Amino acid sequence: MKKGLPSVFANRRVGIINNNEETYYSKESEKNNIKNNDIVMDDNFRKILINKKINDLFNSSSFVYKVNVIITTKEGDKNVALIAKGKDSLLTITNEKINIDDILDIKRG
Repeated sequence: MKKGLPSVFANRRVGIINNNEETYYSKESEKNNIKNNDIVMDDNFRKILINKKINDLFNSSSFVYKVNVIITTKEGDKNVALIAKGKDSLLTITNEKINIDDILDIKRG
């Protein structure tokens, strides 16, 4: 009795496979001065991340009518209480309208 696998399941011997001959390693050069903790992201990814953070704030169980946040914009940091989200802006409790495109980071405050 032959103890091998049937020919349907047997692996063909192809020979030596050298599929790791072309490897590529990229390291940021010292000229860019990128710190290890900084995240390099494109504008589309930043917008998606900001929108996800905003949606998480408004969909949380602790949100009743306002949420206190710290918003980092191009002008600086702001401690505000958000009450509503529009298509492209946020509304604060003091009736200030903050454009979502100007937001660099947002976190619960």
